[in-house]
Amino acid sequence: MLKDVTSGVTRLLGGRRTKPINLALQGGGAHGAFTWGVLDQLLEDGRLRIAGVSGTSAGAVNAVMLADGLARGGPAEARKRLADFWRAASIGGPLPGPQRAVIDRLLSMFPFNASPMQMMVDAMARYLSPYDINPLNINPLKDLIGRFADFEAIRNFSELDLFISATNVHSGRLRVFTRKEITADVIMASAALPLMFRAVEIDGEPYWDGGFTGNPAILPLIEANDIDDVLVVQISPLSRETTPTSVRDIIHRMNEITFNSSLDTELRALEYIGRASAERGKRKSGNGAPRVNVHRIVLESAGKKLGAGSRLNTDFDFFIVLHRAGKRAARRFLDLNYRDIGRRSTLDLAEVSAASA
Repeated sequence: MLKDVTSGVTRLLGGRRTKPINLALQGGGAHGAFTWGVLDQLLEDGRLRIAGVSGTSAGAVNAVMLADGLARGGPAEARKRLADFWRAASIGGPLPGPQRAVIDRLLSMFPFNASPMQMMVDAMARYLSPYDINPLNINPLKDLIGRFADFEAIRNFSELDLFISATNVHSGRLRVFTRKEITADVIMASAALPLMFRAVEIDGEPYWDGGFTGNPAILPLIEANDIDDVLVVQISPLSRETTPTSVRDIIHRMNEITFNSSLDTELRALEYIGRASAERGKRKSGNGAPRVNVHRIVLESAGKKLGAGSRLNTDFDFFIVLHRAGKRAARRFLDLNYRDIGRRSTLDLAEVSAASA
């Protein structure tokens, strides 16, 4: 039966064989529109079957929109859900005032901008926490996410492994929520930057943004299924060639380093696992460490040209620029690396580890 289904899919794709892959989607404010473009191209191309997704913050929102669309109607519907969300999230999108304010805060990622209004908000934030400003804990984000995602359908969609990361405020540890646990509260927790939103309580525990501890979490994908390949969509550069000098750029770089540290740690761990496995001459069979082929699509050249304030830009034209960059990056990745998927890593983990050492 499975052979017949695979043959049918191959015929529909003009003889091209689909390959399964897991996706790890990083958070990064408005730059998450780049990830939208990557997902749009992967879904349109059709050569990769998405088996699992892990997402954090804005990456969690992209992951949920993807899962919702796949659950409702497959790749075409997933492309539509992603496009609908990002259009609504833009300045000209059809959102009510309170939802517009909260989505702007979500996509800003880092609360620092040069506008007089934002500077005033930042000054207030030094003295007033979200608990002072919003004592009733009114958060339209939950209604907004519920408008775009059918969480019951997502939880019942067994064809996709889904993981969302959040940080436990008390323990400081990562919690990875599985598909069966995903709710609007989980997405809110994954995106709850401490100076913007109150901690989100789940099962009696408070949670903040998952970017502190898992941005994104990769290891759960490896344990979830027997897929060897993980594609990381990275929208925050691990390294930069210039030293920041302005206050805004210094804060921007501090946040980049903070929110990349968990990814750097996981890539180092995967490099060690691969090296140890190679030294023992073992792969997935037997008692050896599992083989993990790691790939990456990164908002690199374009991302390094974008300033700190661009993470606050929710203009739809800006989203479209990033979306197109994501599509181009995904096309380039597939052209160069499709044959290697299922065979070997196309990201040199030893080089990444050495560069960050």
